[in-house]
Amino acid sequence: MLALDTRMETARPQSTSGGYIAIEGVIGVGKTTLARLLQPTFDTQLVLEVFEENPFLAKFYTDRARYAFQTQMFFLLSRYRQHQQVPDLLARGTLITDYIFAKDWLFARLNLTGDEWEMYQRIHSALAEQVRTPDLVVFLSADTRVLMERIAQRDRPYERDMDLTYIESLRLAYEQFFSVYTDAPVLRVDTNELNYVSIPADLRTVVSHIRSAMQAGTFQQPLPHLGAVLAEATLASGRPLPDLQRFHVELDASKRFITDLYYHYLCLTEEVGELGSEFAKTWLAESTLIAEGEPPGQARRKALEQNREALRSELADCVACILKLANYAEIDLESAYLGKMQQNQARTWRNVSETRETGT
Repeated sequence: MLALDTRMETARPQSTSGGYIAIEGVIGVGKTTLARLLQPTFDTQLVLEVFEENPFLAKFYTDRARYAFQTQMFFLLSRYRQHQQVPDLLARGTLITDYIFAKDWLFARLNLTGDEWEMYQRIHSALAEQVRTPDLVVFLSADTRVLMERIAQRDRPYERDMDLTYIESLRLAYEQFFSVYTDAPVLRVDTNELNYVSIPADLRTVVSHIRSAMQAGTFQQPLPHLGAVLAEATLASGRPLPDLQRFHVELDASKRFITDLYYHYLCLTEEVGELGSEFAKTWLAESTLIAEGEPPGQARRKALEQNREALRSELADCVACILKLANYAEIDLESAYLGKMQQNQARTWRNVSETRETGT
């Protein structure tokens, strides 16, 4: 699954020329590998995280509680020093990194407590103000089982005793972090079934989506999941319209649907016509029932019940087209709707017929 998450206030259309792309994800997901593979394709400069130089890392994996603070502070300062190069590198062209500075906080929040956590937060906040955010974050995800297999395959000495429980907690922390991350657009890539090292087509797919994401417009708050969990995500966020718009961004990207604005306007007119046909059938059924002696209210209920599934389907198609049109026109539909209704609330209509004519 590949899906683009963006936010109106921070994301802007970007070009892959002179852009800053960061690859992110949990340990073992393939960040550095993908960054190296993308470098020649985008003809970029490359900044890779320096983790093997951390003198506390091996000890941390054997005794996390004892060495967490030393490990985290070394990473924080090392990552900060690396990110001081970013503005100069961007002045010379496109840049790809295999991590974002903000992810340091994620690890610290998982591993530090008490006074150590308080001290870390103060230092991190001061440094983060001076760090350039990416133009696009490519968030790689994978199941914990897959992550453990990849960690075992690369066989780094200090990772041989890696705890499955720790990786699972880290994976969940990443999911939560990027479900609310709004500093930059996020392209989510499910890597469970991808092998961009050995299968050129997989790499081309990722490259294509990155190019599209760097040139994409902006829409809504991020939706972390697709498909069966869409309803759950909508209920959890309390903002169904942004979630539904995000779902269509993800669906269009994963299915490679046509994203032309005018094409989907024509699709909307077609769907409205089909909806009209179903309402015509319902009206005819209602009229027939009334002619046979049914009371009008009961006749309508029966007619609607007979044709409810068709009406549901056509109404859903119309809503989908409207959501897509809002996406392609770069309109936050929830804000547009609420703004329009606030205007209507403040207006005064002289009579019922004028309300019918101008109330929307």
